[in-house]
Amino acid sequence: MKVYLTLLSKKEYQEAVAYYDEQSRVVGDKFIAEVEEAIDLIRYYGLAWPKVTKNLRRYVLKRFPYMMLYKIYKDRIVIFAIAHQHRHPSYYLKRTS
Repeated sequence: MKVYLTLLSKKEYQEAVAYYDEQSRVVGDKFIAEVEEAIDLIRYYGLAWPKVTKNLRRYVLKRFPYMMLYKIYKDRIVIFAIAHQHRHPSYYLKRTS
């Protein structure tokens, strides 16, 4: 199944990569690799992660304090947020309705 990132989730992803690249290029590369792995896992096992709302699911990254919020549709999966876990959830939950 095809996985799509919304414009806002792409922006969050790019900002996180830029932040980690500032710390160390190696850390930035590790973040990219973990997000890519998460996207593959969501693509193949999307129903495995818990629901946040009726249709919204959450995948938590293992080594970084980020989570990915996504919905599964008949023909695609849409990632609505790649969110830092210490931010207030109201900002990203609004985008999914």
